[in-house]
Amino acid sequence: MTMTGNELRQSFLDYFRERGHTIVRSSPLVPGDDPTLLFTNAGMNQFKGVFLGEVQPEYDKAVSAQKCVRAGGKHNDLENVGRTARHHTFFEMLGNFSFGDYFKEKAIKLCWDLLTEKWGLHKDRLMATVFTDDDEAFKEWEKVLPADRILRLGEKDNFWAMGDTGPCGPCSEVHFHQGDHIPCAEEQAGRKCLGPACDCDRWLEIWNLVFMQFSRDASGTMTPLPKPSIDTGMGLERVAAVMQGKMSNYDTDLLRPLIGHVERLSKIRYGGDDEHDVSMRVIADHARTATFLITDGVTPSNEWRGYVLRRIMRRAMRHGRMLGLTEPFLWDVTRTVVEILGEAYPEIVEAQGRVMDVVRQEEERFAETLDLGTAKIREYLEGHAGDRRKVVDGKFLFTLYDTHGFPTDLAQEVFQDAGWSVPDEALRQFEAEMDAQRERARAGASFGVAHDADGSVEIYRQLSAQLPRPQFLGYSELASPARILALVAEGKRLSEAGQGQTVEIILDRTPAYAESGGQMGDTGTIVAREGQGTIEDTYYRGGQLIVHRVRVTQGRLHENEEVAVSVESRRRQGLKLHHTGTHLLHAALRRILGTHVAQAGSLVAPDHLRFDFSHGAAVKDSEVEKVEDLVNEHVQANIVVTPAEMDLQEALKSGAMALFGEKYGNRVRVIRIGDFSTELCGGTHLEATGQIGLFKVVSEGAVASGVRRVEAVTGDAALRHVGREEQALRESAGLLKIPPLELPRRLQKLLDEQKQLEKQLQQLEARLAKGRAQELAASARVVAGVPVLAARLDGLDAEGLRSVVDTLRERMSSGVICLGSSVDGKVTLVASVSKDLTKRFPAGKLVQEVAPMVGGKGGGRPDLAQGGGADASRLDEALASVPGWVERVATG
Repeated sequence: MTMTGNELRQSFLDYFRERGHTIVRSSPLVPGDDPTLLFTNAGMNQFKGVFLGEVQPEYDKAVSAQKCVRAGGKHNDLENVGRTARHHTFFEMLGNFSFGDYFKEKAIKLCWDLLTEKWGLHKDRLMATVFTDDDEAFKEWEKVLPADRILRLGEKDNFWAMGDTGPCGPCSEVHFHQGDHIPCAEEQAGRKCLGPACDCDRWLEIWNLVFMQFSRDASGTMTPLPKPSIDTGMGLERVAAVMQGKMSNYDTDLLRPLIGHVERLSKIRYGGDDEHDVSMRVIADHARTATFLITDGVTPSNEWRGYVLRRIMRRAMRHGRMLGLTEPFLWDVTRTVVEILGEAYPEIVEAQGRVMDVVRQEEERFAETLDLGTAKIREYLEGHAGDRRKVVDGKFLFTLYDTHGFPTDLAQEVFQDAGWSVPDEALRQFEAEMDAQRERARAGASFGVAHDADGSVEIYRQLSAQLPRPQFLGYSELASPARILALVAEGKRLSEAGQGQTVEIILDRTPAYAESGGQMGDTGTIVAREGQGTIEDTYYRGGQLIVHRVRVTQGRLHENEEVAVSVESRRRQGLKLHHTGTHLLHAALRRILGTHVAQAGSLVAPDHLRFDFSHGAAVKDSEVEKVEDLVNEHVQANIVVTPAEMDLQEALKSGAMALFGEKYGNRVRVIRIGDFSTELCGGTHLEATGQIGLFKVVSEGAVASGVRRVEAVTGDAALRHVGREEQALRESAGLLKIPPLELPRRLQKLLDEQKQLEKQLQQLEARLAKGRAQELAASARVVAGVPVLAARLDGLDAEGLRSVVDTLRERMSSGVICLGSSVDGKVTLVASVSKDLTKRFPAGKLVQEVAPMVGGKGGGRPDLAQGGGADASRLDEALASVPGWVERVATG
């Protein structure tokens, strides 16, 4: 049976749905609740809390098609991608899961039935492996396979653990025989092929069944779990290759159309040259990864996840250059990614415009990076010309990458072409610098408080399994009676807490909202018969427990006693104002800027809101004004805010937006504001938009490549902000003794006058500089028989420098001139070469050499060229390099 990749995915989901499994949509590639994980890299990631006993799911069986990325840390396939038939940075993991329902017998039966009966794989081409001591699994496989096709393997191959401690268990793999025509080193050495245990490619692993039946403690002791579970994983690309009769995943319909796209762009045939084939496979894989990561909110940067994305994209771009693609191309290949996978993952269809913009911008930046990086390497080689060892320093490689974004593998090639070596020690030094940089970035990557910093993860893991999930009453109540279920401090459970202590308290019910979805947690008070305390913050621990951080202010609080809990109402009202305002802002941004706008982060505080969103261009002042006006239009309309609970799929079908980085259960809360905004949201909101009163944008700007940020205020905070602005306006107008509304016109007049004075000053400076021409001409030095003049004349613009150059050319009948100037920190360069020397020393080439040193670029005619840059601190160094350039060109 031949099936497309899309048909296989749907067939897998339907098979398990028909057998009582709940289809769970893929979680984002950015794990919202696991800061230790770079990207989602396995189907079980989103169920980690369930397996740890921290979360009680609404189902006991699940099935999913999970998008995954492996490009860093323990699971890093990046360097192998393109060079093998099956390595990928992006892939899809099909999986079925049981949380205490069925175990080995049914898991093996379902696996075998799907592969052989539903999909029609030939039974004689399948083998199974089990853990050495797993007799139970061996017996189950014996029901469908002869014993000689069941292989026992050790812990390295057939035992799975979530970590050094915690859930673990044996696993069983299913392998498919690809054919004896594939070479086997064992046979070539006169021995027998080892089957699935062999390093040859005859047997291909297609499905892994993990039997999670133990919990391992720090001493290594394994205790049987009360509810053994099942976690399986099958790579869609691999099984597609098997079902379509292909030896390589890249030949399946999931990836081959992408290679075809690259063939058309490069006009190079796939299969004609091994190195070209590698480049095409790299581009095909990396285009998928970039599309999905950008869709899920990652943007290229030099920090942690953004760093990995940038590295992947630039690796694809470098391979494009190896195919002769010097213009931006990767953005175009992402179209085909959407064509292939858009039906299964509609979020990439919605984000397509944003993805293409971000990729294209990165490609354009990379072209500049190549030029600048090459110039930096040339400087390094010149500065170390006397080094006989010709060994590159790893710290320079780090600076080259971290500061200028120049890929290390490309730097290696440039150095090697120049006869220099990049030893392992230099690469280790580079990696050490990169690790330190990533840790710094990771430490600063999280908003809010790291509530698990006191090492209390284990106690909350236990409490999650022991205590009922607290009931949240805060949608309708600001005060309620409750009972203290547990008190925790410094990772230990307490029976009571006294005055002056700060403890974490879990109640059976609470009106206090726990920090989530960008909204800050509530504060308030807790009162008992013999004591009381101040709730300083409310947040989640252990996945589902609402925890109140309480400072005991009087008496004592005891476990199991009845208390009265109340939320600070004024603060809660501020949070509701700004959360509803956030929804209106999001909807308005999508109306004004386009539906590609997607939330990339948010903060809802009592006195302001911050909203990060995807948008590839600067937002005009007029657009900000339109957004603000549209929000206030809906505020004045006093639209009813309607909350509703419904099934996730029903909510999504109704048009509700699921937001970046959020995880949702099967039942979700939907906030609808008329026909203007519908979002999945568990936060607290107003009853009607009119309660906002006024919405005011405070600032708008870029925070990362392709990500913008709006900060805004509502209600009383907005009125206070407007009052401060009016006061500043009145004070400014008072200084000029004019009415406030005349201030823009008067300021424009003053600026025009200033500009005219500055122009007159520059003209005077140019005359003075021309008067110095005789002195400058006398300072020219002869290099390789050529008069060379490089000088700095600060305060002159490009026109002024050209005027001085004209005077110098009259006084120097032959020679190379390069003048530089700094004005307000910006550099201007002008180069001139006499006509008798232009063939040997083109002025355009000279500027292209010097401009990157001041962080810029330039070019022009052979006799006159101009450039500029933003790094005035290196202008002297850049001008000092001119004689060296002349000498190199003359002797080269």
